[in-house]
Amino acid sequence: MEFGLPILVIAIVGGLYMAWAIGANDVANAMGTSVGSGALTLKRAIIVAAVFEFAGAVLAGSSVSKTIRKGIVDPDAFAANPELLVFGMTASLLAAAVWLNIATRFGWPVSTTHSIVGAIVGFSAVGLGMDAVSWGKVGAIVASWVTSPLTSGIIAFVGFSALRKFVLESDDPLRRTRIAVPYLAFLTTLIITLVTLWKGLKHLNLDLSAQGTAIVAISVSFVGAVIARQLVSRLPDTQDPNDTFQFSNMERVFAVLQVYTACAVAFAHGSNDVANAIGPLAAVVATIQAGAVTAKSAVPIWMLLLGGVGIVVGLSTYGYKVMATVGEKITHLTPSRGYVAEFAAASTIVVASQLGMPISTTHTLIGAVIGVSLARGVAATNFGIIGQIALSWVITLPAGAGFAVAFFYLFKTLFG
Repeated sequence: MEFGLPILVIAIVGGLYMAWAIGANDVANAMGTSVGSGALTLKRAIIVAAVFEFAGAVLAGSSVSKTIRKGIVDPDAFAANPELLVFGMTASLLAAAVWLNIATRFGWPVSTTHSIVGAIVGFSAVGLGMDAVSWGKVGAIVASWVTSPLTSGIIAFVGFSALRKFVLESDDPLRRTRIAVPYLAFLTTLIITLVTLWKGLKHLNLDLSAQGTAIVAISVSFVGAVIARQLVSRLPDTQDPNDTFQFSNMERVFAVLQVYTACAVAFAHGSNDVANAIGPLAAVVATIQAGAVTAKSAVPIWMLLLGGVGIVVGLSTYGYKVMATVGEKITHLTPSRGYVAEFAAASTIVVASQLGMPISTTHTLIGAVIGVSLARGVAATNFGIIGQIALSWVITLPAGAGFAVAFFYLFKTLFG
C-alpha cells in the first residue's frame, strides 16, 4: 500500500495512546477501591497495578488477535477494500483513546472495550453500510450495562450484609474474624484462581479440563485457607470488646484479602484488555504487510510491550482522577467493604466467563461498590455520582462511534 508507512506510524501512536488511556481509566478504577479504603496508598497501588497489569499484558496477552473485536463486523466485508480496514482500525484507536481521555478528565469510569466497539461500529457503518454491523452483538453489549453491575451489586449487597451481621457488628468482631477468615480465604482464593485460569491465562491455551481446573483451584484454595488461619491466629488480642485496636486489626486482615483479590483482577485485566490497544494495531500491521485482510493477526512481543508500558504510564500519570471517583465519591470504603466489592466483582467475572455473557470489568466493579454502599443504607450512597457514571456508560458507544467516523473520513481524505 502506498500510504503504508504514514498510516502505520499513526496507528502505532494511536495504539500507545489507547494503552495510556486504558491505564488512566480502566486500571485506575480497578485499583480505586484499594486506595479509597486505605488498604493501599496511591503510590503503592500504582506499583502493584503496574506489576500485575504489565505481567498480564506481556506474559499472558494473546499472541493472536482477532481482526474485528467481539465479532461486531465480518472481516470478509473488507476483502475488496482492505484500505478501509486500515483507515478504520487506526481511526478506532484514536477515537476510543480520545473518548477515554475525556471520560478520565471528568473522573468517569467507563469501559475501554465498549469504547473500541463503539468506534468499530462507527467506521463500519459509514464505510460499509449499516447492514455490515452485527447489531445483535451490539444489543448484547448494551444489555450488559444492566446485567454486569446488577449481578455484582446483588452479590456485594448480600455478601456485605452477611459480613456485617455475623462479624463486623458482633460482640467480639476480632474473634469472629479469626473464625471467618480461613473460610473467606478459601472462597477468595478459589475465585481468583478461577479468574486467573479462565481469564488471565486463557491465551496460554493450558487446555485444562473442567475436572483439572477444579482440582487446581480447590488445592490452591485449601493452601490459602491454611496459611490464612496461621496468620490470623497471630493477631494480638484485646480484653476490651469496644477497643478500636481490635477493629484496626480486623480491618488489616480484610485489607490483605482486598489487595490479594485486586492483584488477580489486575493480572486478568492486563492479559485481556491490552487487546483493546494492540488488537486494532495488529490488524493494521498485518493488512499493510499482506495487502489483504486476514481473520486473525499475529501479535509480536513488541506490541505486547507497547501495550504494557502504555497501561502503566497511563495509570501512574492520570489514574488518580478515576481512582478518586471509585474509591471515595460513591461511598466511604473501608478494607472490609472494599474487599467485598472486589470479591463480588471477581465472582461475577467467573460466572460471566462460564456463561459466555458479555461483561465489562468497569461496570462490574462499580456495581459491586454500589451494592456494598446500599447494604449500608441509602443515605451512604452518592446517587449524583452514580447518575453521572451511568450517563457516561450510555454515551460511550455513540461517542466512540462519532469520533471514529470523524477520524475515518480524515484518513480517507488524506490517504484515500
